[in-house]
Amino acid sequence: MNRAEKAALQLQAVAVLRMLKETRTYDELSALTGLPAGDLNRYVNGHVLPGTERAREVVEGIGREALAGELEARVAFDEEGYVDNSGVVFDQPFLDLVAPVAADAFGFERPDVVLTAATDGISLGAAMASYFDARLAYAKKSKETAVEEFIESRQRLASGIELTYYLPSRALSSGQRVLVVDDLIRSGETQELLLDIALQADARVVGVFTLIGVGDEGLERAAELTDAPVAALTSFE
Repeated sequence: MNRAEKAALQLQAVAVLRMLKETRTYDELSALTGLPAGDLNRYVNGHVLPGTERAREVVEGIGREALAGELEARVAFDEEGYVDNSGVVFDQPFLDLVAPVAADAFGFERPDVVLTAATDGISLGAAMASYFDARLAYAKKSKETAVEEFIESRQRLASGIELTYYLPSRALSSGQRVLVVDDLIRSGETQELLLDIALQADARVVGVFTLIGVGDEGLERAAELTDAPVAALTSFE
């Protein structure tokens, strides 16, 4: 491991510890990691970096269950069942930790393009694209003025409202591997439109990933439309 790789590992370990500390005391964090509370305090507050081996233990120890627990602690539902996930989608360091865990847990093939929908999916899409060293593309509900050619996907929802997404044609090419991501799946309507855009571009979908699955409908709907893995970091009824 060269000096740059060592420093990156140490900084990632500190990011993991700071994320975990947001919902835990130092004693609780010590029980979770097996590290002394005093050392954890120094790492979290930036007084010292963990050694290479200790940093590796911290990073490798953070897995799907730990991140799912953090996610559940940051999500709130109102009386009508609407989800407030602003504590997640605005936290880029947290999303940066999600990407490698999702890749390992769900076995996504490395994509050429990460495709999402504006706007809440963009921060997760950016994290996934950065991890895979892929390009980020996001579809919008309106056309950009200066763009001449679009891939367009449209459907009429059960409510009678017509939903349309537009992606500049040059954002996706035939044969490219595409990972579809979004912050949340409930009905699966957005994911269906994104998968249709990939199909129209003759791209190959390598996975569908979301932070939160609300019920089974959306995940099952996406799974019917692709043979690639379809997964949520955590699910709520």
